[in-house]
Amino acid sequence: MSVLSHEPEFASLPLEQLVSLFYDELRLLAARRLAGERNAQSLQPTSLTNEAVLRLMGRGVNATFASRGHFFASASEAMRRVLVDAARRRQSLKRGGGMTRLDVATEQLPVRDAEQEILMVDELLGLLEDCDADAAALLRLRYFGGFTIAEAAEAMGLPPRTAERRWAYARAWVGRQLLRSDTRGAASTAVSPR
Repeated sequence: MSVLSHEPEFASLPLEQLVSLFYDELRLLAARRLAGERNAQSLQPTSLTNEAVLRLMGRGVNATFASRGHFFASASEAMRRVLVDAARRRQSLKRGGGMTRLDVATEQLPVRDAEQEILMVDELLGLLEDCDADAAALLRLRYFGGFTIAEAAEAMGLPPRTAERRWAYARAWVGRQLLRSDTRGAASTAVSPR
């Protein structure tokens, strides 16, 4: 089922009803996002969905969404924040986050570190937002929300070809940033489509 199928009147629906209507689709987005992780995640799709819903509820019960795309973009952003917060917790001093950094060539590493990747993409997302807000929104939807190009294009109100070009731009931009920071090899894996 497409994440962006049915189209209710969003402005008049309370947040609880939107969550109830689209919970399964939100869980599907969370499952897609977590499916690409090589390292064991402490979050399961249901817990990621529930945490994102709680963050949406934090906006207040009177929060409104102009469209289906706005609702799913907000949910995607909430999922991003949950993943980033979880990665930061795992990297905290309690878990060895205060250790001295050792530069190692990425090709020597057997498996990429999912928490580091989430934090790195989140940091790059902030930089990309300063350069191209639309490319950053597309990256957020694709990487943190698990949207396909077609779903992200619909959520953003873009033609699919335009979304594909912006996705190519976002990937190239992130790749250049990674090469500049001397993390060769991660450019192709950090922001790969799911």
